[in-house]
Amino acid sequence: MKISVTDQAGDVHELEGLEGWRVMEVIRDWGLNIKAECGGALSCATCHVYVDNDWLEAVGAPSDEEEDMLDSVGDVKSNSRLSCQILCSDDLDGLKLTLAPSAAKDA
Repeated sequence: MKISVTDQAGDVHELEGLEGWRVMEVIRDWGLNIKAECGGALSCATCHVYVDNDWLEAVGAPSDEEEDMLDSVGDVKSNSRLSCQILCSDDLDGLKLTLAPSAAKDA
């Protein structure tokens, strides 16, 4: 599956994701500017992304726990998600995301 990720500098990266992987793992493993400190344990918000509006329904709504973590960042928007909570699947082929400023390694 393909994931289109816009980084904090506005550059677009076409990444190849693997079925069942967390989107955060794909972004991290391709070397983009994402902290992903907790490794997907839902105990930080350092993999914060904005989901393209056309993909919000396919990705689904965040869980209550994810919303609690998102409340800890200052740049949250209505389309904010934690990329560790989005699993790669054929249904998400072509997914478009933007890395939030708060996810940057130097933030």
